Amino acid sequence: MTENLLFAFGLTLMAGLATGIGSILAFFTSTTNTKFLSVTLGFSAGVMIYVSMIEIFVKAKDALVGSMGNVLGNWMTVAGFFGGMLLITLIDKFIPKQGNPHELKKVEDMKEKPNNQALLKMGTFTALAIAIHNFPEGIATFTSALQDPGLGIAIAVAIAIHNIPEGIAVSVPVYFATGDKKKAFKLSFLSGLSEPVGALVAYLFLMPFLNDVMFGIIFAAVAGIMVFISLDELLPAAKRYDETHLSIYGLIGGMAVMALSLLLFI
Repeated sequence: MTENLLFAFGLTLMAGLATGIGSILAFFTSTTNTKFLSVTLGFSAGVMIYVSMIEIFVKAKDALVGSMGNVLGNWMTVAGFFGGMLLITLIDKFIPKQGNPHELKKVEDMKEKPNNQALLKMGTFTALAIAIHNFPEGIATFTSALQDPGLGIAIAVAIAIHNIPEGIAVSVPVYFATGDKKKAFKLSFLSGLSEPVGALVAYLFLMPFLNDVMFGIIFAAVAGIMVFISLDELLPAAKRYDETHLSIYGLIGGMAVMALSLLLFI
Protein backbone atom coordinates (compact mmCIF):
# COMPACT_ATOMS: atom_id res chain seq x y z
CA MET A 1 0.00 0.00 0.00
CA THR A 2 2.85 2.39 0.92
CA GLU A 3 4.57 1.70 -2.41
CA ASN A 4 1.35 2.46 -4.28
CA LEU A 5 0.97 5.76 -2.43
CA LEU A 6 4.55 6.81 -3.15
CA PHE A 7 4.12 5.84 -6.81
CA ALA A 8 0.91 7.88 -7.10
CA PHE A 9 2.50 10.90 -5.39
CA GLY A 10 5.58 10.58 -7.59
CA LEU A 11 3.54 10.59 -10.80
CA THR A 12 1.57 13.61 -9.64
CA LEU A 13 4.75 15.49 -8.76
CA MET A 14 6.25 14.65 -12.16
CA ALA A 15 3.17 15.91 -14.00
CA GLY A 16 3.02 19.11 -11.99
CA LEU A 17 6.67 20.06 -12.29
CA ALA A 18 6.48 19.85 -16.09
CA THR A 19 5.61 23.56 -15.87
CA GLY A 20 9.31 24.03 -15.14
CA ILE A 21 10.15 22.40 -18.48
CA GLY A 22 8.02 25.01 -20.23
CA SER A 23 9.87 27.75 -18.40
CA ILE A 24 13.26 26.32 -19.42
CA LEU A 25 12.14 26.06 -23.04
CA ALA A 26 11.10 29.71 -22.97
CA PHE A 27 14.56 30.74 -21.82
CA PHE A 28 16.78 28.52 -23.97
CA THR A 29 15.02 28.50 -27.33
CA SER A 30 14.61 31.48 -29.62
CA THR A 31 11.43 30.37 -31.36
CA THR A 32 8.47 28.18 -30.60
CA ASN A 33 8.44 24.87 -32.48
CA THR A 34 4.80 25.27 -33.46
CA LYS A 35 4.60 21.98 -35.35
CA PHE A 36 5.85 20.00 -32.35
CA LEU A 37 3.61 21.96 -29.99
CA SER A 38 0.54 21.36 -32.14
CA VAL A 39 1.16 17.61 -32.39
CA THR A 40 1.93 17.14 -28.69
CA LEU A 41 -1.04 19.19 -27.49
CA GLY A 42 -3.30 17.22 -29.85
CA PHE A 43 -1.70 13.98 -28.64
CA SER A 44 -2.33 14.93 -25.02
CA ALA A 45 -5.96 15.73 -25.80
CA GLY A 46 -6.38 12.39 -27.60
CA VAL A 47 -5.02 10.48 -24.60
CA MET A 48 -7.23 12.36 -22.17
CA ILE A 49 -10.45 12.09 -24.17
CA TYR A 50 -10.01 8.41 -25.01
CA VAL A 51 -9.02 7.30 -21.53
CA SER A 52 -11.77 9.41 -19.95
CA MET A 53 -14.61 8.08 -22.07
CA ILE A 54 -13.42 4.50 -22.63
CA GLU A 55 -11.76 3.67 -19.32
CA ILE A 56 -12.38 6.12 -16.47
CA PHE A 57 -16.09 6.76 -17.14
CA VAL A 58 -16.73 3.02 -17.51
CA LYS A 59 -14.91 2.21 -14.26
CA ALA A 60 -16.90 4.90 -12.47
CA LYS A 61 -20.14 3.52 -13.87
CA ASP A 62 -19.28 -0.06 -12.88
CA ALA A 63 -18.47 0.99 -9.31
CA LEU A 64 -21.62 3.09 -8.90
CA VAL A 65 -23.99 0.62 -10.56
CA GLY A 66 -22.55 -2.18 -8.46
CA SER A 67 -23.16 -0.22 -5.26
CA MET A 68 -26.34 1.72 -6.01
CA GLY A 69 -28.18 -0.30 -8.63
CA ASN A 70 -28.59 0.19 -12.36
CA VAL A 71 -30.80 3.29 -12.48
CA LEU A 72 -29.34 5.33 -9.61
CA GLY A 73 -25.80 4.22 -10.46
CA ASN A 74 -26.10 5.46 -14.04
CA TRP A 75 -27.60 8.75 -12.92
CA MET A 76 -24.84 9.29 -10.37
CA THR A 77 -22.17 8.54 -12.98
CA VAL A 78 -23.56 11.17 -15.33
CA ALA A 79 -23.98 13.64 -12.46
CA GLY A 80 -20.37 13.10 -11.39
CA PHE A 81 -19.14 13.54 -14.97
CA PHE A 82 -20.87 16.87 -15.49
CA GLY A 83 -20.10 17.86 -11.91
CA GLY A 84 -16.39 17.60 -12.78
CA MET A 85 -16.98 19.81 -15.80
CA LEU A 86 -18.85 22.32 -13.63
CA LEU A 87 -15.95 22.42 -11.15
CA ILE A 88 -13.34 23.23 -13.76
CA THR A 89 -15.73 25.71 -15.42
CA LEU A 90 -16.11 27.62 -12.14
CA ILE A 91 -12.34 27.66 -11.66
CA ASP A 92 -11.92 29.12 -15.15
CA LYS A 93 -14.72 31.63 -14.61
CA PHE A 94 -13.05 33.18 -11.60
CA ILE A 95 -9.65 33.49 -13.30
CA PRO A 96 -9.45 36.76 -15.28
CA LYS A 97 -8.33 36.55 -18.88
CA GLN A 98 -4.83 37.91 -18.28
CA GLY A 99 -4.11 35.19 -15.73
CA ASN A 100 -5.98 32.35 -17.36
CA PRO A 101 -3.73 29.41 -18.30
CA HIS A 102 -5.73 29.07 -21.50
CA GLU A 103 -4.15 32.33 -22.70
CA LEU A 104 -0.93 30.65 -23.85
CA LYS A 105 2.21 32.56 -24.70
CA LYS A 106 4.90 31.85 -27.28
CA VAL A 107 8.64 31.91 -26.73
CA GLU A 108 8.90 34.81 -29.19
CA ASP A 109 6.98 36.95 -26.69
CA MET A 110 10.12 36.90 -24.50
CA LYS A 111 11.75 39.27 -26.98
CA GLU A 112 9.53 42.13 -25.86
CA LYS A 113 11.28 44.62 -23.64
CA PRO A 114 10.99 43.63 -19.97
CA ASN A 115 11.14 45.74 -16.77
CA ASN A 116 7.55 46.94 -16.98
CA GLN A 117 6.84 46.93 -13.27
CA ALA A 118 3.12 47.35 -13.84
CA LEU A 119 3.11 43.73 -15.00
CA LEU A 120 4.58 42.33 -11.77
CA LYS A 121 1.19 41.88 -10.10
CA MET A 122 -0.28 40.30 -13.22
CA GLY A 123 2.70 37.95 -13.61
CA THR A 124 2.46 36.74 -10.03
CA PHE A 125 -1.29 36.31 -10.38
CA THR A 126 -0.76 34.23 -13.51
CA ALA A 127 1.33 31.77 -11.50
CA LEU A 128 -1.36 31.68 -8.79
CA ALA A 129 -4.12 31.21 -11.37
CA ILE A 130 -2.37 28.26 -12.97
CA ALA A 131 -1.71 26.76 -9.53
CA ILE A 132 -5.45 26.91 -8.78
CA HIS A 133 -6.27 25.50 -12.21
CA ASN A 134 -3.85 22.58 -11.73
CA PHE A 135 -5.15 21.61 -8.29
CA PRO A 136 -7.97 19.29 -9.51
CA GLU A 137 -5.57 17.78 -12.05
CA GLY A 138 -3.44 16.65 -9.11
CA ILE A 139 -6.44 14.91 -7.58
CA ALA A 140 -7.18 13.28 -10.93
CA THR A 141 -3.65 11.96 -11.41
CA PHE A 142 -3.30 10.73 -7.84
CA THR A 143 -6.62 8.89 -7.60
CA SER A 144 -6.16 7.33 -11.02
CA ALA A 145 -2.63 6.12 -10.25
CA LEU A 146 -3.76 4.71 -6.91
CA GLN A 147 -6.52 2.63 -8.49
CA ASP A 148 -4.67 1.62 -11.67
CA PRO A 149 -0.92 2.38 -12.00
CA GLY A 150 -0.95 1.93 -15.79
CA LEU A 151 -3.84 4.33 -16.14
CA GLY A 152 -2.11 6.75 -13.79
CA ILE A 153 1.02 6.80 -15.95
CA ALA A 154 -0.99 7.60 -19.09
CA ILE A 155 -2.85 10.43 -17.35
CA ALA A 156 0.33 11.82 -15.78
CA VAL A 157 2.11 11.92 -19.15
CA ALA A 158 -0.85 13.64 -20.84
CA ILE A 159 -1.10 16.24 -18.07
CA ALA A 160 2.68 16.79 -18.07
CA ILE A 161 2.59 17.51 -21.83
CA HIS A 162 -0.12 20.12 -21.43
CA ASN A 163 1.65 21.67 -18.41
CA ILE A 164 4.67 22.56 -20.56
CA PRO A 165 2.98 25.45 -22.44
CA GLU A 166 1.40 26.51 -19.14
CA GLY A 167 4.93 26.88 -17.80
CA ILE A 168 5.64 29.24 -20.68
CA ALA A 169 2.45 31.13 -19.82
CA VAL A 170 3.82 31.74 -16.32
CA SER A 171 7.38 32.60 -17.35
CA VAL A 172 6.57 35.13 -20.03
CA PRO A 173 4.51 37.66 -18.01
CA VAL A 174 6.77 37.32 -14.93
CA TYR A 175 9.83 37.96 -17.11
CA PHE A 176 8.03 40.93 -18.69
CA ALA A 177 7.51 42.34 -15.21
CA THR A 178 10.93 41.80 -13.71
CA GLY A 179 13.47 41.01 -16.41
CA ASP A 180 14.60 38.26 -14.05
CA LYS A 181 14.75 34.75 -15.57
CA LYS A 182 15.40 33.11 -12.20
CA LYS A 183 12.28 34.65 -10.67
CA ALA A 184 10.20 33.67 -13.70
CA PHE A 185 11.46 30.09 -13.52
CA LYS A 186 10.89 29.91 -9.76
CA LEU A 187 7.26 30.99 -10.01
CA SER A 188 6.65 28.70 -12.98
CA PHE A 189 8.18 25.79 -11.06
CA LEU A 190 6.19 26.54 -7.90
CA SER A 191 2.89 26.83 -9.79
CA GLY A 192 3.22 23.16 -10.71
CA LEU A 193 3.44 22.16 -7.04
CA SER A 194 -0.32 22.63 -6.73
CA GLU A 195 -0.74 19.22 -8.37
CA PRO A 196 1.04 17.24 -5.63
CA VAL A 197 -0.80 19.45 -3.12
CA GLY A 198 -4.03 18.29 -4.77
CA ALA A 199 -2.80 14.71 -4.36
CA LEU A 200 -2.10 15.35 -0.68
CA VAL A 201 -5.59 16.77 -0.16
CA ALA A 202 -7.08 13.73 -1.89
CA TYR A 203 -5.07 11.46 0.40
CA LEU A 204 -5.94 13.28 3.63
CA PHE A 205 -9.60 14.10 3.02
CA LEU A 206 -10.88 11.62 0.44
CA MET A 207 -8.98 8.41 1.20
CA PRO A 208 -10.60 7.87 4.64
CA PHE A 209 -14.00 7.78 2.93
CA LEU A 210 -12.94 5.92 -0.20
CA ASN A 211 -15.50 3.20 -0.90
CA ASP A 212 -17.06 2.12 -4.20
CA VAL A 213 -19.52 5.03 -4.20
CA MET A 214 -16.89 7.67 -3.44
CA PHE A 215 -14.49 6.10 -5.92
CA GLY A 216 -17.16 6.09 -8.64
CA ILE A 217 -18.08 9.73 -8.07
CA ILE A 218 -14.45 10.85 -8.04
CA PHE A 219 -13.63 8.91 -11.19
CA ALA A 220 -16.70 10.24 -13.01
CA ALA A 221 -15.68 13.79 -12.02
CA VAL A 222 -12.10 13.14 -13.15
CA ALA A 223 -13.41 12.04 -16.56
CA GLY A 224 -15.45 15.24 -16.83
CA ILE A 225 -12.51 17.43 -15.82
CA MET A 226 -10.19 15.82 -18.35
CA VAL A 227 -12.67 16.01 -21.23
CA PHE A 228 -13.34 19.68 -20.44
CA ILE A 229 -9.62 20.51 -20.34
CA SER A 230 -9.11 18.72 -23.65
CA LEU A 231 -11.97 20.47 -25.44
CA ASP A 232 -11.58 23.91 -23.87
CA GLU A 233 -7.81 24.18 -23.59
CA LEU A 234 -5.71 21.60 -25.40
CA LEU A 235 -7.50 21.36 -28.75
CA PRO A 236 -7.97 25.14 -29.23
CA ALA A 237 -4.28 25.66 -28.35
CA ALA A 238 -3.25 22.86 -30.72
CA LYS A 239 -5.32 24.42 -33.51
CA ARG A 240 -3.78 27.81 -32.79
CA TYR A 241 -0.34 26.44 -33.65
CA ASP A 242 -1.66 24.06 -36.30
CA GLU A 243 -0.09 23.46 -39.67
CA THR A 244 -1.55 21.03 -42.22
CA HIS A 245 -3.88 19.33 -39.72
CA LEU A 246 -1.06 18.27 -37.42
CA SER A 247 -3.22 18.73 -34.33
CA ILE A 248 -5.82 16.20 -35.52
CA TYR A 249 -3.06 13.73 -36.38
CA GLY A 250 -1.72 14.20 -32.87
CA LEU A 251 -5.23 13.70 -31.47
CA ILE A 252 -5.74 10.44 -33.36
CA GLY A 253 -2.23 9.31 -32.46
CA GLY A 254 -2.90 9.93 -28.78
CA MET A 255 -6.12 7.94 -28.95
CA ALA A 256 -4.40 5.09 -30.80
CA VAL A 257 -1.51 4.89 -28.33
CA MET A 258 -3.93 4.95 -25.39
CA ALA A 259 -6.11 2.27 -26.99
CA LEU A 260 -3.10 0.05 -27.67
CA SER A 261 -1.76 0.44 -24.14
CA LEU A 262 -5.14 -0.51 -22.66
CA LEU A 263 -5.36 -3.56 -24.93
CA LEU A 264 -1.90 -4.71 -23.92
CA PHE A 265 -2.83 -4.64 -20.24
CA ILE A 266 -6.16 -6.52 -20.53
